Amino acid sequence: MLNRFKSVVSNVMGGLPAIPHQTEIPEDPNSLQVKFHYNRPDFLFLTSDEVELTADHISRPILVPRCVNKLPWKAGYAEVINAGKSKSNEDQATAMHFHIMAHMTETLLNKTDNQVEMTDMANTGGEFDNSLEYTYFAIFDGHAGTGAALMASNTLHKHIQERLLEVKDLLLCSNEDKMNDILKKRNMSANVNLPTKRITKDSLVKGALETAFCDMDEQIARERTTFRIKGGCTALVALFFGAKLYVANAGDCRAVIYRGEEIIPMSTDFTPVSERKRIAYLGYLQPELLHNEFTHLEFQKRVHRRDIGKKILCRDALMDGWFYKTVEEQDLKYPLIYGEGKRTRVLATIGVTRGFGDHDLKVHSSDIHIKPFLSPVPEVQVYDMTSCEHTEDDILVMGSDGLWDVMTNQDTGRIVREDLRKFSQNEDSRYTSAAQELVSKARGHLHPKGRGWRMENDRPSSGDDITAFIIPLSQLNSPSCSINTQNGHIPEKLENG
Repeated sequence: MLNRFKSVVSNVMGGLPAIPHQTEIPEDPNSLQVKFHYNRPDFLFLTSDEVELTADHISRPILVPRCVNKLPWKAGYAEVINAGKSKSNEDQATAMHFHIMAHMTETLLNKTDNQVEMTDMANTGGEFDNSLEYTYFAIFDGHAGTGAALMASNTLHKHIQERLLEVKDLLLCSNEDKMNDILKKRNMSANVNLPTKRITKDSLVKGALETAFCDMDEQIARERTTFRIKGGCTALVALFFGAKLYVANAGDCRAVIYRGEEIIPMSTDFTPVSERKRIAYLGYLQPELLHNEFTHLEFQKRVHRRDIGKKILCRDALMDGWFYKTVEEQDLKYPLIYGEGKRTRVLATIGVTRGFGDHDLKVHSSDIHIKPFLSPVPEVQVYDMTSCEHTEDDILVMGSDGLWDVMTNQDTGRIVREDLRKFSQNEDSRYTSAAQELVSKARGHLHPKGRGWRMENDRPSSGDDITAFIIPLSQLNSPSCSINTQNGHIPEKLENG
């Protein structure tokens, strides 16, 4: 087993690609249906021929919506495919505005067309006094295939709808005192006389997002034997609900608010490095998951047989600091988490720790399942939209890791602010232009002497799929833009940066 992992870790640390994901699939995978055929986001309105052109790894065309009112609040969006890492763009994105009537049934949740939600609500006569209204943006960064990202982009918002509807009567209360009075009366009617916790509306929305993410992962687990759902994906959701912005993140995509010169991070990048304690502690509690081949201990350096009997700095699962440990035979197992920076891997296989899918993923040439160490549960951060009066230049930037691999929060803010200054505040395309400029800077240009894709400062640019939303915060109380897929504008050509 040790020899098996030598090449894996060597690849991870030596700059070569990691061992591909190994999955258990039916004997005839072609017998499985494809639930969602590969496509680019609906709001781009691309023809099948144009979708093929987007996969050109040589020119890497930057895609933007040509009809900006197809996105809520005329938000900006841009994307570009990778530089040959995978055949298709494995990123996906979704943006919708919802009015959910208090009396709506599950019929609405079964609709798939973006405009259906808007149309059904228009037929209610426009009485929205008892409705849940929210706006939804999401980015899904796929890996080892497009299946999980496509599944999530077409389905996650329905799980969120269902979970919000479960607590709609509480969310529709005028204040939290009345909401807790209702809960108290329900407990009394159920003959529950024990003390109860006070509940906030924020905690209900957070709970809806957290359980919806788990529901999404469970659906993929159930349907992977019926439908062809390849790989996994990370997920980043921005939910504008009431006077609050809720950002739910499971993975290494990132959301940042830019308010004037102020930078407000709205998510945490979850990586094997940042999640070392959670993953190592699970390995400590359930050593059977490691099959006696890995160790939850972390040494300052990779230990070898010649180190037996020597004292080397080490730390245990929940430790931040280091202590000296005398190396023993059992310490020669491969570390549960090993590598440096972006090349750090869980069980020498995967570089992400949260998201959807990967249910059949195993360590190379073994029966060690990796899914127990991966979590679909998101971190949810809340931003009060009434905390200040936002200007037209106050924005939320959401991006996949292809953007943030080469851009700092400061770089991103500078690039977006400079581009926004080129437009008057009432120009519809200003946020789309800023998104295109941001993605263009991260993608860079193909070096004429064969040195690959480079940024303006001659640093290597992002070779990954890149996706970015730029969402104006000042538009929260403005009428939402209609998302009409039936009469959508088809771009005449792709934008080639």
